[in-house]
Amino acid sequence: MTIAPSLLAADFSRLAKEVGRVNRSGADWLHLDIMDGHFVPNISFGPAVVQTLRPLTKLFFDVHLMCSKPEIVLEPFARAGADQMNIHIELGDHVTRLIWKIRSLGKKVGLAINPPTAISLIQPFLEQIDALLIMTVIPGFGGQSFIYETLPKIQQAAAWRRERHLRYHIGVDGGVDFKTAPECARAGADTFISGTTLFGQRNLGAAVRKMRKATEKSQSVGLLPDSEPLKPEVV
Repeated sequence: MTIAPSLLAADFSRLAKEVGRVNRSGADWLHLDIMDGHFVPNISFGPAVVQTLRPLTKLFFDVHLMCSKPEIVLEPFARAGADQMNIHIELGDHVTRLIWKIRSLGKKVGLAINPPTAISLIQPFLEQIDALLIMTVIPGFGGQSFIYETLPKIQQAAAWRRERHLRYHIGVDGGVDFKTAPECARAGADTFISGTTLFGQRNLGAAVRKMRKATEKSQSVGLLPDSEPLKPEVV
């Protein structure tokens, strides 16, 4: 299981110390939400911040580009130290070109999908990506409640991965806490982006261990005996 604290929930007045907390916590990745104020109604931070933080940790930098024109920032974020860059399927005809560009920069490719978007749009790109990021809230702001209607998307993504013998990560982002993370794990997720829940704990390391243990246990047991299986979304 991959646990990825989201820096959006950190104390921005002490980012270096917050990255140090993550570094000591036993987390696997650091998730960085990049918002342009256009694709989503908020603005976060840019390549200069990522470049400043990169020397502070060897953690995998998972950069989530919530941007209308990510092509403008791909090279700057690559230079700044991104290990993986996630673009959105909602960018339509631009997706193929963006995937090629990220790959040409020597970075891993992630493809993100918003809650209202049909999971079927992802299918043509499954062989080309390293990670599928399923948004479990409407992107743009932290601290939102988990949207349970996204669980069938996770199940469908996991089914395709098994059927096609692929190895992409299935990540979930938004409202991921100690209750919803195990439910996502049972549906097939293996990467858990969590902001408020993890950064809100005094002992970040203990919170990471708790989430990892809960998700590993849920993945190993699958659906609980008294649970109704979710119907995969096929639209």
